[in-house]
Amino acid sequence: MSATLSQQLDEFLAGWKQRVPPERQAAMERHIAHLTETAAGENAKQVGDQAPDIVLPDATGQSFAVADLLAKGPVIVTFYRGGWCPYCNLELKAYQAVLARITAAGASLVAISPEKPDDTLSTTEKNALTFPVLSDVGQKVGKAFGLVYAFTDELRSVYDGFKLDIPGKNGSPDEWALPLSATYVIGPDGRIRFADTSVDYRRRTDPLEVLGVLEHRAAAE
Repeated sequence: MSATLSQQLDEFLAGWKQRVPPERQAAMERHIAHLTETAAGENAKQVGDQAPDIVLPDATGQSFAVADLLAKGPVIVTFYRGGWCPYCNLELKAYQAVLARITAAGASLVAISPEKPDDTLSTTEKNALTFPVLSDVGQKVGKAFGLVYAFTDELRSVYDGFKLDIPGKNGSPDEWALPLSATYVIGPDGRIRFADTSVDYRRRTDPLEVLGVLEHRAAAE
């Protein structure tokens, strides 16, 4: 039996703790605690809210409107931090693994990151993704969903230590910010039917859970 996404994430985290110096680990824990204490994402869109319009460049730089997919059925929208994030890559591959079942349930899937289209293209190719991967440079859509948080000085120094230039990756000079790793199911009417906006980037909604929401809906119709 294949490992679930949660099991894969736990396995990666265990290995990460073996490789990364304790002081950096502690800084990342403080970062997650800070997001919790400051109620990051408290204004994030939730079930029952109208989802903001999503019109963004895809991995080839072409404009892509999620409304075109909503005209056909529900859409899963998953926000990820970037192709540099191993947790995100595990999540994206897990969605790819159940994409046929998502389609069979009458739904579509898109992923959104703040990275430039060139980087989303690399992510698409690296993970052999066949669903749209969209580029939210400037994080207009992420902010409209209430997901974007700014780095603390300590967190910025940690990412500097990892040699991750977040503003450079995102094409937004001097903006040290990322979206929460969030997943939504948006109905054809534009209303949000499912929302997960955890502040802990190491924990992700299992695609099988989201699939259950879709299949339950399909069975009820």
